[in-house]
Amino acid sequence: MHFGKTIFAQLMDFLPKYEFQKCVERYQGNYKIKSFSCWDQFLCMAFAQLTYRESLRDIQACLRGNQQRLYHMGFRGKVSRNTLAHANQVRDWHIYADFAQILITRARSLYAQEDFGLELEQTVYAFDATTIDLCLSLFPWAQFRRRKGAIKLHALLDLRGSIPTLVFVTHGKVHEINLLDELPIEPGAIYIFDRGYLDFARLYKIHQARAFFIIRAKSNFRFRRLYSQPVDKAKGVQADQIILLHGFYARKDYPERLRRIRYFDAEQQRRMVF
Repeated sequence: MHFGKTIFAQLMDFLPKYEFQKCVERYQGNYKIKSFSCWDQFLCMAFAQLTYRESLRDIQACLRGNQQRLYHMGFRGKVSRNTLAHANQVRDWHIYADFAQILITRARSLYAQEDFGLELEQTVYAFDATTIDLCLSLFPWAQFRRRKGAIKLHALLDLRGSIPTLVFVTHGKVHEINLLDELPIEPGAIYIFDRGYLDFARLYKIHQARAFFIIRAKSNFRFRRLYSQPVDKAKGVQADQIILLHGFYARKDYPERLRRIRYFDAEQQRRMVF
């Protein structure tokens, strides 16, 4: 019989429990709690995520099937569906949000020197959103369409290590472009957006914060070319231009020059403008 640590316990040993307890004390997460602490709740949800559990009942059944090993896995409280559901409902979510930022900071430091295919000293971020469908009968507050419920997950991804540094969860009706107002801008960093985030007033704020952005241009993009720069067409770059926006409101939102690059992707046989 094997008497060593379980794989789950070994994984949890990498987590800074002292930092987690500081987050709990900051928001008084264990106030008047006699059993099933915030750490027990975190272990339950981490176990559910790592083992692809699909419901609270599934979590309970799986953990109770290993009742004799729970203590060695780190659990000190009794695991039950009602207790876990109540904890998820009433515990302050800021505890886990703060702890997630601690883990993200540690993970990013491990990949700080990783080469991701580009010789860049700056940090490169990609920002995008995805829609997560929900059942309207279970989540009536999340009505997205007439017969469809949904929320949106917005993530800022550090491409050096593919680590999510910020995650926002909003109602499905919230447009992605509104999250640019919540995005903290790091001077010198490069931000990559899809064309759905094209808002010149918000992009100009990124420029004023001394950061850089790359975004796809829309088909009706209007501009005035000032001059062109030499390009190597063998690498797919067809044009590299310095431009000014055309139109009263566009010039008002972004009064300075922009760089426009037209690129041809030979593999997919498509032209893209950035």
